[in-house]
Amino acid sequence: MWMVSPPVGIFQSTKKLVLSERAGRGQTLEFLRKNAANGLSMANLVAGLASILCSLNRQYSHSCWLLLVGFLLDLADGAVARQLNACSALGAKLDDFADFTTFGLATALLLQPQGVLEGLLVIAYVMAVFTRLCFFSSGIPFTYRGLPCPYASSLLAGTFLLTAGNVTLLRVTAAVMILFMVDRGSYPHDKVLESQLWKKAVYAGGVVAVLFSPVTVASIYCLAWTMSYIVFPSAIWSCKA
Repeated sequence: MWMVSPPVGIFQSTKKLVLSERAGRGQTLEFLRKNAANGLSMANLVAGLASILCSLNRQYSHSCWLLLVGFLLDLADGAVARQLNACSALGAKLDDFADFTTFGLATALLLQPQGVLEGLLVIAYVMAVFTRLCFFSSGIPFTYRGLPCPYASSLLAGTFLLTAGNVTLLRVTAAVMILFMVDRGSYPHDKVLESQLWKKAVYAGGVVAVLFSPVTVASIYCLAWTMSYIVFPSAIWSCKA
């Protein structure tokens, strides 16, 4: 009895289709790998822009919440870029722009300038963030020069929420944070998501506090986290990846 073999063309077409599907899936995964950190930077940028809009509409509590979300996104952004080996010049520029928008412009609007002195303080804060991002290169691996601006922003947002919007205290705190950011003292790279388990637990606790806890709990948690890094950078947060 004769067996009819399928045409060779069908096998070739099927093989090409499978290979093209695999190639397409591989390209998609590679695209996602290269742009995962950029996606987090974009999310940080959107949070900063939304925070600005909230401040312009005097919805300062919402603005503070968005700043805390931006703080968490920024920490995740760096970790993802390093873990996936997806660091690039474009990604670095995008991250800096997002940081300047969220932790510079959006944070400064919490100071609610009403006169010349308050306006100068806002300008000084924004310029301190600009200086910190653009000119303070440590030259030492896993070390910052000056206080990283996301921590200053988190401190101001937490202070605002915890004090029910005490602008005077917030302005004094902002002036102190300007000094910390422009100082060239060394701060260890936090690398929260790439270090000891307890640091990862701190980050996870921050996510839970910001997204699911009452405002008071989230404020106290972020203030404690931020202050521990500002006051005891080496004793507590010295990186041991």
